Amino acid sequence: MDETGDKPLESEESSFRTTPESCFTVSSHTGKTPGENATAQHLEKHTDEKPYMCGECGYRTGDRSYLSRHMRIHTGEKPYKCDQCDYSAAVKSSLDQHVAKHTGEKPYMCEECGYRTAKKSHLSEHMRTHTGEKPYKCDQCDYSAAVKSSLDLHLAKHTGEKPYMCGECGYRTAKKSHLSEHMRTHTGEKPYKCDQCDFSAKQKSGLNVHLSKHTGEKPFMCGECGYRTAVRGNLSQHMKTHTGEKPYKCDQCDYSAAQKSDLDDHLAKHSGEKPYMCGECGYRATRKSHLSMHMRTHTGEKPLQV
Repeated sequence: MDETGDKPLESEESSFRTTPESCFTVSSHTGKTPGENATAQHLEKHTDEKPYMCGECGYRTGDRSYLSRHMRIHTGEKPYKCDQCDYSAAVKSSLDQHVAKHTGEKPYMCEECGYRTAKKSHLSEHMRTHTGEKPYKCDQCDYSAAVKSSLDLHLAKHTGEKPYMCGECGYRTAKKSHLSEHMRTHTGEKPYKCDQCDFSAKQKSGLNVHLSKHTGEKPFMCGECGYRTAVRGNLSQHMKTHTGEKPYKCDQCDYSAAQKSDLDDHLAKHSGEKPYMCGECGYRATRKSHLSMHMRTHTGEKPLQV
């Protein structure tokens, strides 16, 4: 196994096996010693050189092991198996994250507020709520984001592209995961289960909010005023009360909003559209959150203060 958890190809293993006799053996792949190969690979990080290319889709990388992992997208290979269920993964980090669901382990902790997570990258994203760092920049306007997925979603506003469409009702979206979530409004599927009661949710964020009822945990904190919430998106919205930022602009008048949901509400006044419908009684709303509140009249569920 290498440091990424990937098993090297047999030909690589024989070329790079470290023994007293072969410590300075020249690799048949590159004509360099193993040490020279490692140095060359490190230098590529400085030069941005990406010599390893996927023949299927053109993906390029400076690290051979990354290409090996990438190829599993095309082959469907998932060599990392969970020993507690039938889950398998293409990369070891995904398996590690999955195993944490069985153990409940969250080894990565924020020293600012005590937030804990099973995934190192999630901690890195969380830290930006404290630092305000937004490293992902739009090349068409001054928008920036703390996470790449937010930038990807923003870019779709410039292109107008919404490639993912629902075959049931024609709903379109710029994000594949949003379509998956939308489809559950038709199927009624609630795949996210609470392990402490019989609650289930259509979205993982819904389950996370619910779990905070059991734990009382509100890991997302505002550094300006101490406001805390169980939902990361709520903190992002709250921060705009300090900055006065209103990034969501109406393209039909001069209205702007701090939250996208407020802009959606406003746009419905122009269009008259009410896309969110209750399957129980036919009630329609311009806003998803309004439908969620309405549904409690049927379920009797009490709202969570977040």
